[in-house]
Amino acid sequence: MKMKRPLVAMMLAAMMVSGQGYAGAADKPDVKVLATGGTIAGSAASDTKTTGYKAGALGIDTLLNAVPEAKNYADLSGEQICSIDSKDMTDDIWLKLAKRCNALLSDKKVDGIVITHGTDTLEETAYFLNLTVKSSKPVVITGAMRPATAISADGPMNLLNAVRIAADKKSAGRGVLVALNDQIDAARNVTKTNTTSVNTFQSPLFGSLGVVNDGVPEFYGQTTRLNTVKSEFDVSKLDKLPYVKVIYGTANDDALFVDAAIKAGVKGIVYAGTGNGSVHKDAEKALAKASAAGIVVVRSTRLVSGSVIPAEQSYIDEHFIDGDSLNPQKCRILLQLALTKTHDPKAIQEMFHKY
Repeated sequence: MKMKRPLVAMMLAAMMVSGQGYAGAADKPDVKVLATGGTIAGSAASDTKTTGYKAGALGIDTLLNAVPEAKNYADLSGEQICSIDSKDMTDDIWLKLAKRCNALLSDKKVDGIVITHGTDTLEETAYFLNLTVKSSKPVVITGAMRPATAISADGPMNLLNAVRIAADKKSAGRGVLVALNDQIDAARNVTKTNTTSVNTFQSPLFGSLGVVNDGVPEFYGQTTRLNTVKSEFDVSKLDKLPYVKVIYGTANDDALFVDAAIKAGVKGIVYAGTGNGSVHKDAEKALAKASAAGIVVVRSTRLVSGSVIPAEQSYIDEHFIDGDSLNPQKCRILLQLALTKTHDPKAIQEMFHKY
């Protein structure tokens, strides 16, 4: 595939400084780069176009060759896990990615992993891996808001910074990290907040864990929730995740989507409620019916930040679970994994307070 001018120009400019950094291969950590597609590997019809591009058009070798400086920080090798627009992410790919991460990280020679990913579901993949990767070695997920062919492409610097973070010993033991726009965020806390801005990834309630200062990762915070090696979830023998749906609460809500979810055979429902996970009275009746039938119901919120905490006595009586500070899409992930262990609402509620 013919590469657009900006990407070629970046490759040539970067090659001029290649060779600086570590003195030799023996000094550098071994970092694996797993590619899944996304905007960071996107190609558009012109170098001024930042929408309407084909996501995942460029392979991992092209991405790595465009940033040869990254090899100054680590011995790099890449694998193409998939080539998708991340809006099309699936549970199957998550399981494949988690198993591959665990296989690589079990090798004593491997020091860390970087994952390139589309931004639409990046936070979900990050949180899933945060709960299923069984290593304290750095796992860093990055992406881009502008395609690789754009004049102002942000992907090359994001990829370079991700490698720098993964190669840094200070990054170990912090759970899965998300690195874009010079920020370092915890997988549990970060969310996409803007449709097009390169500054889209933020951690509204907790703030970022650190930044990359002129190429040097610096950490100023630590996540307190259990993750990776302290997680009880094991996907090594799973080939499918429990079916869980998110239902979005609004004014004038009704039982339509809840009833449809029950009929479809869901094992769990996350209700993205108003305010403190408030549930419309008509939807609540249907959710109570679902809970009585053994379907686990989690109350989350459609708001940008804040924790869902105990509220109405009826929610307690109906065994609804409080989603804590997780947004609806991350509640779905934790509920899916929780259901691989138990269907007891009390036990699952404890998981929501731990993870």
